[in-house]
Amino acid sequence: MERSTDRLDPSRHTRTIKFTVQYDGTDFFGWQCQEGKRTVQQVMKEALMPLGDERPSILASGRTDTGVHALGQVVGYRNNLKFDLKNIHRAINYRLPEDVRVIKSEEVPLTFSATSDAIGKVYRYIIHNSGTDDVIWRRFAARVKEPLDTKRMKEAALPMLGTHDFRCFESEWPNRHSSVRTLKRLDLRVFGKWITIEMEADGFLYNMARSIVGMLVHVGRGRWPVSRVAQAIETMDRDLGGPVMPAKGLFLVRVDYPS
Repeated sequence: MERSTDRLDPSRHTRTIKFTVQYDGTDFFGWQCQEGKRTVQQVMKEALMPLGDERPSILASGRTDTGVHALGQVVGYRNNLKFDLKNIHRAINYRLPEDVRVIKSEEVPLTFSATSDAIGKVYRYIIHNSGTDDVIWRRFAARVKEPLDTKRMKEAALPMLGTHDFRCFESEWPNRHSSVRTLKRLDLRVFGKWITIEMEADGFLYNMARSIVGMLVHVGRGRWPVSRVAQAIETMDRDLGGPVMPAKGLFLVRVDYPS
């Protein structure tokens, strides 16, 4: 999780802007700046520098991994710029590459933190359940060749709902001080050969969303029994949890904050 020293010392800046950002994660090494790597955070900083901010302070609601996409990532930008908000919005989009776009800009309280103030997130995973690749969607969906039994997958999803220790779906545990999360919603929908799995929770562990989908896919293939889900959660055994699905099928849809 990203940390901001500005959260402790807001006096360094005079305003905070909340950006809602979309990006195609295919050609990025995730959100966070990495030396020698193309990341979303880096290209956003580079787009802000010409406005007179030599060291832009921008933090997202959380890091997205290499290849993960966003429909509504939230980024907090602390700054001392004197420009009108509309001009800042227009200027950053003018300088951003075509696979990133700020879709909304808002003035928020100076102490707003995109990371620690978030109270919930929604992720969506897209599966192309077909023996043949789809050329148009190959960057935005994971293909599963074997026919999936979506009724079994929906049944397997039920024990995940509610508040649990989700360490069985967390890669490289422990990554947080607690693995307890509340999964509020898990909707599976079928559109011909396309399956979407949308998850809403108060927070997600590292690779939790992709591991949940991996478990449901194994159940849908008939490789694992439906009962394995409840067993994995009860025993908190990562070896019983699902494999991590490819990043390209995952979208950060929305980040929620207190009203």
